[in-house]
Amino acid sequence: MATPNGLARIDTNGGAQKTKKHENGICHDDSSAPVRAQNIDELHSMQRKRSAPTTPIKVDGGAASPFAAALSEEDRRKQQLQSISASLASLTRETGPKVVRGDPARKGEATVKVAPVAAPPPSQPHHHHHHHVAPTISVSDSSLKFTHVLYNLSPAELYEQAIKYEKGSFITDTGALATLSGAKTGRSPRDKRIVKDEAAAQELWWGKGSPNIEMDEHTFLTNRERAVDYLNSLDKVFVNDQFLNWDPENRIKVRIISARAYHSLFMHNMCIRPTEEELEEFGTPDFTIYNAGKFPCNRYTHYMTSSTSVDINLGRREMVILGTQYAGEMKKGLFGVMHYLMPKRRILSLHSGCNMGRDGDVALFFGLSGTGKTTLSTDHNRLLIGDDEHCWSDNGVSNIEGGCYAKCIDLSREKEPDIWNAIKFGTVLENVVFDEHTREVDYTDKSVTENTRAAYPIEYIPNAKIPCVGPHPKNVILLACDAFGVLPPVSKLNLAQTMYHFISGYTALVAGTEDGIKEPQATFSACFGAAFIMLHPTKYAAMLAEKMQTYGATGWLVNTGWSGGRYGVGNRIKLAYTRKIIDAIHSGELLTANYQKTEVFGLEIPTAIEGVPSEILDPTNTWTDKAAYKETLLKLAGLFGKNFEVFASYKIGEDSTLTEEILAAGPKV
Repeated sequence: MATPNGLARIDTNGGAQKTKKHENGICHDDSSAPVRAQNIDELHSMQRKRSAPTTPIKVDGGAASPFAAALSEEDRRKQQLQSISASLASLTRETGPKVVRGDPARKGEATVKVAPVAAPPPSQPHHHHHHHVAPTISVSDSSLKFTHVLYNLSPAELYEQAIKYEKGSFITDTGALATLSGAKTGRSPRDKRIVKDEAAAQELWWGKGSPNIEMDEHTFLTNRERAVDYLNSLDKVFVNDQFLNWDPENRIKVRIISARAYHSLFMHNMCIRPTEEELEEFGTPDFTIYNAGKFPCNRYTHYMTSSTSVDINLGRREMVILGTQYAGEMKKGLFGVMHYLMPKRRILSLHSGCNMGRDGDVALFFGLSGTGKTTLSTDHNRLLIGDDEHCWSDNGVSNIEGGCYAKCIDLSREKEPDIWNAIKFGTVLENVVFDEHTREVDYTDKSVTENTRAAYPIEYIPNAKIPCVGPHPKNVILLACDAFGVLPPVSKLNLAQTMYHFISGYTALVAGTEDGIKEPQATFSACFGAAFIMLHPTKYAAMLAEKMQTYGATGWLVNTGWSGGRYGVGNRIKLAYTRKIIDAIHSGELLTANYQKTEVFGLEIPTAIEGVPSEILDPTNTWTDKAAYKETLLKLAGLFGKNFEVFASYKIGEDSTLTEEILAAGPKV
């Protein structure tokens, strides 16, 4: 039937024509019933489905109660919010803030509100069985407002928050979230303080060589108050409840309260992510971080040396961050806390990489920046347990973290394919530079900082072992990049030597001097992580030796640096040779090799390794100038001796025999 303008009328009812097409299977009717929404807001609310809790609440740790439903979801949410209100409570006012769940920008959504909760007295941990408490103090403006809590948001939700509200947040071409950490693009070790109360004065390492700088309790509380007041003044705060340590018997519950989606996503990636069930039963955290990094500290406060302050109070189990938005402060602050909490349980906390062979043989890798720790612990023939922080307990090894924090400067697909491929949706890219149109990242660009980083969940690495735990280590590998070129490519260490080199934590960086001449500079970092240890280095060393002895682990010193002369004269040891050496350690080949002892350092060096030229195994062969070799060797031995003076007077246990044994294992000048 024709229309007035002579065109055939369009059949909208799908007459014969449609059925015919149906039979040929060419097309189907994909029109559907109209949406049930009455208006656009209703349509938007239908788009998002509520996630429902999956577990009944347990009664007194036992079986699920038949009356589990008696605690409604709303009550459970209220309890959770009361716990958060107690965390955010000021210590000078009687109540915590009024908190409400949800984004303040979405006004119409159903949210659970909770009345202020009485603040716990300073010495007591919070136990959240509070009933609603009406404020008994004169009302202030801050007590009238609600603090919106964005609780354990998903990466997608955090992306939306960052893109919408945080300048400098972009999605890169591979789906990662590019962020800026502000003025600080690295940690501020000189601004870190630890409360020196009676217990800390006794237990911690203070004084020369120690990373621990003291502050008093009152100053901590002043800074805590400033951070809490700042967080409570915001429209919304991000709260993450997560875990540290994959060993289920020794895991620590942490709560991170922050003002930025970037910080929340960073910690979501770096800590262990709880399941819905674990969140429902999370309760009171063991440790709380107040990250008010966008707000400076008050320079008139005692002990403050700049507008940045990172403060840890072990007694209160709290950490306060003011004046730095660099996310690594949270990661490394918690690592420091683990270096205190774990040894109390006779568990050794370690700054190391860790991987495991298919047969269950575990290796620990220690090494300062630039020694190849990340490169050598990432091995396609082995499973990655973790790249940076571990615990060694009577159960074996466990990763402390749930993610990796990789350096990105000069990253390439060829050199580091696993890290390259992990930079996708969910990953935080810190301080990188990208093309403004394509959003392609230029990893060689140092415009913002050389310390560009990627933080991603460990499961983004294809051969990660989940859960991140393993049996007792068979090999403990200490990596040094010796730019002086005198350490052998590999040496087998006895227990005393392992302790000596573990406490020394040596590497030599190539540093430019004022007149532009580059020459090696020795760097020593106790336990290969002096910035994070809390106790005296010899305590960790003694625990390491005890565990190695108990579980039959072997210590190795591997030089990934120069051979045949110092930097500028000799050559860097080929990565392929170092990999062969590491393979020979893993396979057990080196345990049966023949050894000879070197002079000065007294190291046992193998005479042959499959796939490695024998002449490079002994540095005396590779140097053409033998006198220069001897001179450089003695120079390095002197640097080791000088560095060790700080530890020499320290007694381990009742007598000093162990200290003497360790000293005797050092180089003889």
